[in-house]
Amino acid sequence: MFNTIRRAALAGAFGFAAIAAPQIASAADAANGEKIFRKCATCHVLEEGGRKIGPSLYGIFGRTSGTLEGFRYSKAMQEAGVVWSEETIDEYIANPRGYIKGNRMAFVGIKKADERADLIAYLKTATAAE
Repeated sequence: MFNTIRRAALAGAFGFAAIAAPQIASAADAANGEKIFRKCATCHVLEEGGRKIGPSLYGIFGRTSGTLEGFRYSKAMQEAGVVWSEETIDEYIANPRGYIKGNRMAFVGIKKADERADLIAYLKTATAAE
């Protein structure tokens, strides 16, 4: 309730419509996303050419699932044909096994939408191909 009151006060103070307040409050936090990435770092790296149990996430945005050269993907991941974007990554990390049935990623997912948004904001900066 305090956040609702605070959003309304901020909206009034800055002249925003009340409908704009939740959008401001829900802006993704890349610094928090870096902390959340620790869950992923057990299996993934962000550097080009590196890998652990999972493939490198370097250059992930715009890449098609199961296509990073040198990594052995499951047949399901290779055949999924998913182009990784903010939306597809969000859906995938919410429920990896449900989004691409038969993939080998053992991670159970990140259920909270705000945590996924923060993680994606971090990945956008940390994995950008030069």
